[in-house]
Amino acid sequence: MDYVLQTDGLKKNYKSVPALDGLTMHVPKGSIYGFVGKNGAGKTTLLRLICGLQNPSGGSFNLYGISNDSKDIVNARRRMGAVVETPAIYTNMTAAENLKQQYLILGLPSCDDIPELLKLVGLENTGKKKVKNFSLGMKQRLGIAIALAGNPDFLVLDEPVNGLDPQGIVEMREMILKLNREKQITVLISSHILDELSRLATHYGIIDRGRMVKELSAEELNAACRKCVRMEVSNTSILARVLDNMNTEYKVISETIADVFARVNVTQLTVALANDNCEVLSMQERDESLESYFISLVGGGK
Repeated sequence: MDYVLQTDGLKKNYKSVPALDGLTMHVPKGSIYGFVGKNGAGKTTLLRLICGLQNPSGGSFNLYGISNDSKDIVNARRRMGAVVETPAIYTNMTAAENLKQQYLILGLPSCDDIPELLKLVGLENTGKKKVKNFSLGMKQRLGIAIALAGNPDFLVLDEPVNGLDPQGIVEMREMILKLNREKQITVLISSHILDELSRLATHYGIIDRGRMVKELSAEELNAACRKCVRMEVSNTSILARVLDNMNTEYKVISETIADVFARVNVTQLTVALANDNCEVLSMQERDESLESYFISLVGGGK
């Protein structure tokens, strides 16, 4: 698989406190990668390192196959746009004027595509309105427009829906999907709003205390969180034999508990089990969410 970003045992210490503690991750090209973790888990630290705002204390990372200790990493970063923490915008300027400033900073020869960029992020009708009069969602979209100046193919977003109202969240989601699908931009999103992330991400990296707990695709997550009926019986060996005869998919959890991944005729199943001297103790429908799966991996503590 082709990766835009890879880290290998990446470390970052603040004095004696580790913010990243040997983080290894892989962001596939063309993906929307959800970087999931509690506040303080190390998400923003990782983003600051790959953007060149800080240097690692150990380990390494590469962008487009170029190592962070290579002089060519500067060229690799030119293919990346980022909004880390709060968008860097001038509040006494208009949206177009903000973009012109960014074009000057990047040394871009022409500003002709600024109207198209404003339209892309839904700010084409802001005219002479100063940014200080923008809503939070509009400021977030302008921050992304600035990050897109120079036509990057890798976009890094730190908590992009933080503080947005429901309408702003929907607009942000649609814009990120549009950038990914129409512009083929790989997107790395750091977030702790897991329900919203599950509507976007194609891949996930779950981080806790500076370490990668698990990386998985959306398909693997859906399989882990799929709906099932959890059955508690006196003997799962008998249950397995009966379900095999019914051509029903299941997973044995223990000697008395199994998950059944299909709609079954409850009467038919219980009668078949009773005929084989297997007692049904309980049945409960389960539909694990991303939140509960996340908590099961990292725990619900502090």
